Amino acid sequence: MKHAATSLGALIVFAVLLAAVVAPLVAPHDPFVQDLNQRLVPPEWMDGGSAVHPFGTDQLGRDYLSRLLYGARISMMIGIFTVVTSGLIGITLGVFGGYFGGKIDEVVMFIITCRLSIPLILVALTVVALIGSSLLVVILTLGLLLWERFAVVSRTTTMQVRNLDYIAAAQAAGASRRHILLREVLPNILTPLVVVATLEMALAILLEAALSFLGLGVPPPLPSWGLMIAEGKDYMFFSPWVIMIPGIALFVLVLGINLLGDGLRDLLGAARPT
Repeated sequence: MKHAATSLGALIVFAVLLAAVVAPLVAPHDPFVQDLNQRLVPPEWMDGGSAVHPFGTDQLGRDYLSRLLYGARISMMIGIFTVVTSGLIGITLGVFGGYFGGKIDEVVMFIITCRLSIPLILVALTVVALIGSSLLVVILTLGLLLWERFAVVSRTTTMQVRNLDYIAAAQAAGASRRHILLREVLPNILTPLVVVATLEMALAILLEAALSFLGLGVPPPLPSWGLMIAEGKDYMFFSPWVIMIPGIALFVLVLGINLLGDGLRDLLGAARPT
């Protein structure tokens, strides 16, 4: 059952990633072209639907399938680059604090505590509102706010491995601290960090959707799934597909990432030597 859930999660993530990569090739229409004569056309499987627009159109007549495919690019880009940014910050702090200990660890713990005391969504809203919304601003804002799990996990695991025999052997051989941290410590703490990365990726995608829904995320006309839901909320009672389609896509992607993360945790945990 666990393997089936992991496989399903990997399949969902791979399918969304593939859709994001090939979106320009398979999208039936330009996601930015408006046609007010074709506004709010139902999906093909509903009464009044058309095969020309399989998933229907939005309030401006833009093809929904095309915007959904391009929206996958926005979501995956935000998820991946946010994890890279937050991972670099959190892992650097955690490894330094866990390996050196003492005053350095106290400073790291103080920084982590300060970050945990900050309300995440309120800070994100404030920063984006003050600076202005753009894809780069959203990625940097989320990356600078979602590093604390990386820091806590990397600090704890570094403290567990810093006194092991292979670290002592490297020190006795005269290896530099840089070599020990990059070649000895870091490779041996990556297992839990991979799981953290999947959780942070799902959280980043959800936070971007929340910011876009509030009008402070990815700016229009970029086809963010959260922005698609926000733009369709005024038509949800008469044209429910305008929020159901991107909402289901967002739910399935986050579910897939979480299933994959749970599976990797069990798989890598079982493979870890005791």
